[in-house]
Amino acid sequence: MSQTLNMEKYARLILETGVNLQLKQGLIINAPIEAAPFVRLLVKKAYDLGAKNVHIEWNDGELTYLKMKHAPMHVLETFPKWKADGLLEMVRDGYSLLTIYGPDPDLLNGIDAERITAVNKASAQALTTYRDYVMNDRVTWSVVGYPTKAWAKKVFPDLSVVEAQEKLWDQIFSITRVDQDDPLQAWQQHNQLLEKAREYLNKKQYCKLIYKAEGTDLIIELPDGHIWHGGSGRSENGIPFNANIPTEEVFTMPHKYGVHGTVRSTKPLSYGGNIIDDFSLTFKEGKVVNFTAGKGEEALKHLLETDQGGAKRLGEVALVPHQSPISQSGLIFYNTLFDENASCHLALGKAYPNTIKNGSAMTEEEMDQFGVNNSLIHEDFMIGSAHMDIDGVTSDGETEPIFRKGNWAIDFNNLK
Repeated sequence: MSQTLNMEKYARLILETGVNLQLKQGLIINAPIEAAPFVRLLVKKAYDLGAKNVHIEWNDGELTYLKMKHAPMHVLETFPKWKADGLLEMVRDGYSLLTIYGPDPDLLNGIDAERITAVNKASAQALTTYRDYVMNDRVTWSVVGYPTKAWAKKVFPDLSVVEAQEKLWDQIFSITRVDQDDPLQAWQQHNQLLEKAREYLNKKQYCKLIYKAEGTDLIIELPDGHIWHGGSGRSENGIPFNANIPTEEVFTMPHKYGVHGTVRSTKPLSYGGNIIDDFSLTFKEGKVVNFTAGKGEEALKHLLETDQGGAKRLGEVALVPHQSPISQSGLIFYNTLFDENASCHLALGKAYPNTIKNGSAMTEEEMDQFGVNNSLIHEDFMIGSAHMDIDGVTSDGETEPIFRKGNWAIDFNNLK
């Protein structure tokens, strides 16, 4: 099948299954300028679907690098109010949000981690209300992959840029089911399987999860009323959408004070243009009390120090089978959107409020009381492998297998 046809199918999947754009709705697209030809295709299709307006927020890696290297610190520590206000105005008007994601994993190598943290913190503070619209599903939103030159070369270093991009396109089309005859139907079936998994876990209401693997011995308590999500979700207005394409996970929130033990990463984390790899986190009463990293330790240190404690606690626990299509590709993507859907993962920082009953209506004090973590960040990192076992502990103390050797110990297709 030609790449042109697959791109057409990919664009349709993104707009109709990803953000699920509605008639007379607006759309914000965040995209690398390198993806301009694909963005134009998306914009055309969006207007064909009846969009009232498509607003583009371009980004350029080289310009980002130059600013990070040369701008004075006080500039990096600020975020334009006019920009934050503009984005907030659009989501308040019901705009969907689409992020086309393909950053250079090594973009900011050599840049002081303190400068990177300053930029991330400033944008997180300025966009807090805007981000709440996304994390509370008040709008439909989706994050999708695009094979930029730098990302493609990172994944396939032995190929030419052209060959690497073509190879990465092929992987994206396969992993997102675009190469199938009817990708939308394939995603409907995939979402149904993830729905079975989340419904099973929601009925079980495990009070804690126990993780065992090489370098990992971890207990994660789950708050009362926690809710598992996975596959398609629904916006505040009841519109179904897929927040990530691809996605293979079901996820919920941990209790912010109920994480104990040590966990070791199994894939590199691309954070702020730097790679953090071979790292370990030790938790006591929910908080990181010790950490090590084989690579990027300074970046990890600054990540954990982003705010006054929330960045050192977990906001998400996600289950992904090792036999997922992304894992079975055998590739390390150096891209969280893809790597997190190849592996069980956790997230440092803010919890999604909709992963606990009435979470979206809670005050900060109530969130703390119920164990809901709040932070300026939400950073996923991968911990799963073919050797990981996970048990669930029920409210009456029974221990049941959930994962064995990296895969589900439950056959959701044959549940009665």
